[in-house]
Amino acid sequence: MPREKPIATDTPDELAKRVSETLLRERVVPRFVDSYVVENGRHALQVHASLYRDLLSLLQREALLALTVRALAIICNEPQPAGKSKPRPMLRRDATAFRRKFLASLTRQQGWTAGDALDFQRDLQMYEELLARAAATHRRRKPFEAADHPFVDRCAFLLDSSLPSREPHVNRIGKPRGAGMRAG
Repeated sequence: MPREKPIATDTPDELAKRVSETLLRERVVPRFVDSYVVENGRHALQVHASLYRDLLSLLQREALLALTVRALAIICNEPQPAGKSKPRPMLRRDATAFRRKFLASLTRQQGWTAGDALDFQRDLQMYEELLARAAATHRRRKPFEAADHPFVDRCAFLLDSSLPSREPHVNRIGKPRGAGMRAG
């Protein structure tokens, strides 16, 4: 009887391409914003075309962050079937190499500068830390509770900047308090 071939995980390049293309092809962000505008009567978000495009690009980046966190968690942390042996998560060094190649490919595909790529990696790390902290509590949310996810919080802040920040060290425009102030 022939041995069963292990299911090969996508290469980092293929995964980065699929993640980016899926977000664009499915138009998740524009459809979400359009439904938000209608349901909440926030028509002012769509009045100025340039501001609307900026909002969509910011939300697209947030969606890419959330999708990247989930894709990397699935590929690197969840047990993958390997033939007849017991499914095991990816080795740490393999996961690190996969992550590095994935982020490099995503940077190329998005046409980011080095600064943009570093900002994305910093935000990605923040997402992962917040999700790890939330997972440590293991409390399931009730159906009527708002989702507790950095994506939800950051998008809510972008869509309705009148919302107060949850973090006391961050002011209303999302910058750390004291940022841009001279030391005196």
